[in-house]
Amino acid sequence: MASPRTQQALARLADLTPRQIVAELDRYIVGQADAKKAVAIALRNRWRRQQAPEGIREEISPNNIILIGPTGVGKTEIARRLAKLTGAPFIKVEASKFTEVGYVGRDVEGMIRDLVDSAIEMVRQERESEVEDLANERVDDRLLDLLLPPPAATPAGPKVDTEPTIASAGDAGGVFVVSTSGDVKQEGVGDAALERYKRTREKLKQLLLDGQLDSREVEIEVVPGSSPMFDMFASQGAPENMENFTEMLRDMMPQRKKKRTVKVSEARRILLEQEFDKLVDMEDVTADALERVETLGIVFLDEIDKIAGEKSQMGGPDVSREGVQRDLLPIVEGSNVQTKYGMVKTDHILFVAAGAFHVSKPSDLIPELQGRFPIRVELKSLTEADFVRIMTEPENALTKQYAALVAADGATLEFTQDGIAEIAKIAATINSRMENIGARRLHTVMTTQLEDTLFELPDGGEKRIVVDAVAVREKLKAIVEDEDLRKYIL
Repeated sequence: MASPRTQQALARLADLTPRQIVAELDRYIVGQADAKKAVAIALRNRWRRQQAPEGIREEISPNNIILIGPTGVGKTEIARRLAKLTGAPFIKVEASKFTEVGYVGRDVEGMIRDLVDSAIEMVRQERESEVEDLANERVDDRLLDLLLPPPAATPAGPKVDTEPTIASAGDAGGVFVVSTSGDVKQEGVGDAALERYKRTREKLKQLLLDGQLDSREVEIEVVPGSSPMFDMFASQGAPENMENFTEMLRDMMPQRKKKRTVKVSEARRILLEQEFDKLVDMEDVTADALERVETLGIVFLDEIDKIAGEKSQMGGPDVSREGVQRDLLPIVEGSNVQTKYGMVKTDHILFVAAGAFHVSKPSDLIPELQGRFPIRVELKSLTEADFVRIMTEPENALTKQYAALVAADGATLEFTQDGIAEIAKIAATINSRMENIGARRLHTVMTTQLEDTLFELPDGGEKRIVVDAVAVREKLKAIVEDEDLRKYIL
């Protein structure tokens, strides 16, 4: 039975039908309806599996998918947005990296460990957001105690000054001082002095909240991090597949604190981390993260075509590539992977593989691995019309992104319809003449078009920039027509 928090995550899936999932993906990704439909069904099936009778629930395997298409058509973005939509742990890994070092199967289990690390960070941030207000209150109190220490109880004796005084907020540097005047009782500070202290503390708190004390310096206790020499020894000396070796060594070392003098702004960051450590139960975070990985985790396995078994000169498949496939097979089929946080079952992790498959084809994968990816979807190359839509329709469209960047300098950026069409035309033309990198070509074209504007804007450049067809042709025509310039700039 899933934990309450994992059930909440699954409940979000219950409210998302495949049609709604596709609609959400349409907000950020243009076209590729077949791929969106396939991932939407796979995602919905996760919730359906949880509703199945317990006896058959564990037998229902995820619908792993292979996305086939050239670079820049949206394969990675579909998987990333899918994970973000449901709050699922997500990791992207290139299958080709497992052969880069020259031997078969470079610890393919590492991608599951990376997925767990991602889930731990995601869940920890969720927990921290839940206690953020309380943590900030505690940090404020600790900073006030450092800036204005409470008057200590002193034995009865001669009168001493108990009027709290503080340095003005405008002073550069310095430390707040509390002096005392008046009678002090043996059991503590007098009531009048205590009231004056409270009033002064309230004034100081307001200055602190307004950020007027950020330049002040305070002395705090911190736990120093491990030395680079220790980290190097721990990482190089750890046996393979023993990810907790470094943590074991750190636990054996004594935790010594040291005092540091830092500005209030830096002290706030350090103290906030300390308060989060106190308020967030990391054991609960770990348990929740591991369950989410097993129930909701998504691994995006890119460049899978790079490990497809091509025939070698000897007539058999490439040994290294087939070896990587065979190492991947048990992970995709479902196995137990040891991580520093505990054992993780990969039986119900969703694997989304992707590749261009220009040279090889999915059938070149070993049959066992092919069988673990039953869904295959081909993504279409992007056209000039798609580029126009990409620049205007998505919520994170490039035109909107650059308009926001220009607005930061107090200017406005406008794209006319013919300007957008001209940029799309140039991007499509360059893709046809050079290597086709899909929508990524729009980034290079837009950056080149606006390079001078973004450079001059802070120094008093134009405050209203209009990008129309004439402006685009004036800026990019020479580059597009010059083959050498085109190769190196666009």
